[in-house]
Amino acid sequence: MAFHSKLDPAGGASGRRLIFFLLLLFLPASGFSQSTNSTTDRISEIKQLYNLGRWDEVVQAVPESADESLDLELYRGLALAQLQRWEEARAAFEAGLMRNPRDTRFLVELAGIAYRQKQFSIAKKELRRALAINSLDDYANNFLASIYFLEGNLEAALKYWNHTGRPQLTDLTFDPQPKLKPLLLDRSFTFSPGAPWRRDQFLTTQARLSALDVFPSMRFDLQARPDGPFDLGFHATERNGWGNSKLEGVTSLLRGLPYQSIYPEFYNLGRGGLNWLSLVRWDPQKRRVRTEIAAPFAENPAIRFSIYFDGRNENWDLTNTLVPSIPSRAGLNLEKTAAGAKIQFIEDGLWRWNAGVEYSYRNFRNLVAIPAQAAFFFTNGSAIALRSGIERSLVRIPERRFTLDGHAIAEIGTFFQAPLGRYGRIEGGVTANWYPRARGEDYKMTADLKAGRTFGTVPFDELFVVGFDRDNDLWLRGHPGLRNGQKGNAPLGRNFALLNFDVDKVAYKNEFFTIKAGPFLDNGTISDPSGYFGSQKWLWDTGVQTKIRVLGRFEVILGYGKNLRDGNNSFFTSVSR
Repeated sequence: MAFHSKLDPAGGASGRRLIFFLLLLFLPASGFSQSTNSTTDRISEIKQLYNLGRWDEVVQAVPESADESLDLELYRGLALAQLQRWEEARAAFEAGLMRNPRDTRFLVELAGIAYRQKQFSIAKKELRRALAINSLDDYANNFLASIYFLEGNLEAALKYWNHTGRPQLTDLTFDPQPKLKPLLLDRSFTFSPGAPWRRDQFLTTQARLSALDVFPSMRFDLQARPDGPFDLGFHATERNGWGNSKLEGVTSLLRGLPYQSIYPEFYNLGRGGLNWLSLVRWDPQKRRVRTEIAAPFAENPAIRFSIYFDGRNENWDLTNTLVPSIPSRAGLNLEKTAAGAKIQFIEDGLWRWNAGVEYSYRNFRNLVAIPAQAAFFFTNGSAIALRSGIERSLVRIPERRFTLDGHAIAEIGTFFQAPLGRYGRIEGGVTANWYPRARGEDYKMTADLKAGRTFGTVPFDELFVVGFDRDNDLWLRGHPGLRNGQKGNAPLGRNFALLNFDVDKVAYKNEFFTIKAGPFLDNGTISDPSGYFGSQKWLWDTGVQTKIRVLGRFEVILGYGKNLRDGNNSFFTSVSR
């Protein structure tokens, strides 16, 4: 059954329809406008209450509800934070973030709560999340940079400050005032007064000062001025002469006495960054005299030259390394002298390169049980070599305190005595350093991967040595390089690959000593096409070591290593600058 309405006068029904549709069109819009105005007014009222410090009233006026606007949710969290009701404030910000995951205001405020509670790692995490959404957020960049600065991580702080055009430097101060010539010091620092100090300028400054080798420890500080910019403060320990005190000088000179060695060293001579470093060793099995003078070129800290002389008289015992092994003792005496010069260019904080030349002469004597077919390794005579190297920072993640650096060295040379002739030698590697903690040096992990090979025919003294030897930097710490005080006990060859992994933990520290200890793992292989040297298998060593840094001048290493291939154990010691 259908119901029909009576018709009004002509056109009445269609007129009512038109009015009905107009109501549908305009009434919701009018209602929404009123609702919007109401919300805006409410936000304005809540904001006014918040600015007046009436935070309890803000919390009462904005109940916990999923229906509230994001702005009101934000003010509720801010008021709770002002009342130090941290967990409730965090819940309010997390609720707002859940409703709009790309609203960075809630991430920044969550970082603020974590910061107030001294939870810096959480604060940094939230700020990095905010910057992943909006990398141009000045407040988040400055907030994150300030946290890194408080933690002593200036590089990370500059990375984020630079996004906002900060920090602007006005002046440079020193505490204490270095004795280094003012011109050298001025040229080492790269910044323009009144302009932002960029991260790359900081790295360049750090690289130039380190290359001078007169500041064993240094620290940069930013001191805020009332008008906004900063003063850059430089605090450093400086080496001058043979030491800053008699105790320091004598201790450094005699640090090699257990190894029948002394280290005459003089720093910053004439206040010009000129260093004279020497080694004198009278051990009858491995006598050695080395001296080197290094200084900035034309008072430019970005260019450094060095001239050196190195003379050796060493007895070698090859009984355990000559392949195939022989039951009787195999050995020799090596006399070698070398003199050379090198110049280094520090392009910036990320890379540097060098070039040099060396003349050498070697004389092999008292050969015992050396196969006639291997005689070419022990050819007497002189040689000249050209060398070039590059060092490059490959990866820097300052907020994680992680660096990956690479280096490569190439050498070409000529021996002037047949059957030797032209030869080539290359070596390269990468080193990763990571400090897991946000500040300090309490823990450090290092992984160092190296490889090298030679081309052409080279004499015995140009072979690589993989093992523990104080004159060698290719360490397999479970393979002693000495036998009865003589060199030659570690594997030798023309091609090698080596991985060293170390963990260091600071066990004790005061103004005189820093003691670190931790485990290590070494893995390597070495070979030689002649078949007379090398190792047929990959070598694995592990153990523990202790490093004792004394007066910031040198480091003593005491360790225990185990050869995992044959189970042999060994103790090793060393001293280094």
